[in-house]
Order: sequence, then structure tokens, then C-alpha cells
Amino acid sequence: MAAKRNTDQLYRIQKARRGTGRGLFAARPIKKGAFIIEYTGKHIPTSVADTLGTKYLFEIDETWTVDGSPRSNTARYINHSCNPNCEAVIEDGHINIYARRPISRGEELTMDYGEEYFDEFIKPKGCRCEVCATVL
Repeated sequence: MAAKRNTDQLYRIQKARRGTGRGLFAARPIKKGAFIIEYTGKHIPTSVADTLGTKYLFEIDETWTVDGSPRSNTARYINHSCNPNCEAVIEDGHINIYARRPISRGEELTMDYGEEYFDEFIKPKGCRCEVCATVL
């Protein structure tokens, strides 16, 4: 089933909490299960992606990875959280982002990018997600 793509004024890019740069924030309430955005970019072989140092790589499968580095990929602004409100679903080679739960207007959109990403990019500097920041 194709995802509904009505995303007019669904989100906005703005400065996120300290140490995380910019983030993607809900411009209006988002219902649980709603399509939010597609993670876009050039499809590159996963074997090539494994040699790159960018943090905007999203693996589709063992063969293909999306290089989401271009700023035109608005989904790249979704920051990591250990208690995310969004999830990625791979559908026909597309990485679609959906709401895991109801999201309030003004709330930052977050995903759990997984253990490999966490270990390589987050762990060395310390996790700054809302959950972990309250522990510090």
C-alpha cells in the first residue's frame, strides 16, 4: 500500500538541543502511524557505503544504501533518540518515516538509528537525546 504524501507544513527544521545541531520538529500534531517523510538520496552499493565516513547513510539491504548527505534530504535532520517517536519502514526500496505514537506540535521528530550508528557516531561524544540528557 502506498504511503499518503500529504506533508504540507507537517514539519520544520530548527535548532535542536545543545550538541545535536538542527532537528526536524512537528509543525502540527501528527497521528500515530502517519507518514511523515521519505529519507532520500542517491542509492549506492552498500559495499561502497561501508568505506565512506558520512553519517547520513541509511542501509536498505545488503546490496543498497541511501546516501542522504544532500541538504535536499530533509529527513536527515531527524535526530537520534533512545526513546524515538518515529520509525523507518523500508518499502519497495524507499525509506519511509512514520509516527510511532502521537506527536505534539513543536515536538522534535526522532528515530533510533540502531546500534552500529550509535556506536560509531553517538557513543564517542555521549548520547544527547532527551532521555539520556536527563540522566547526565
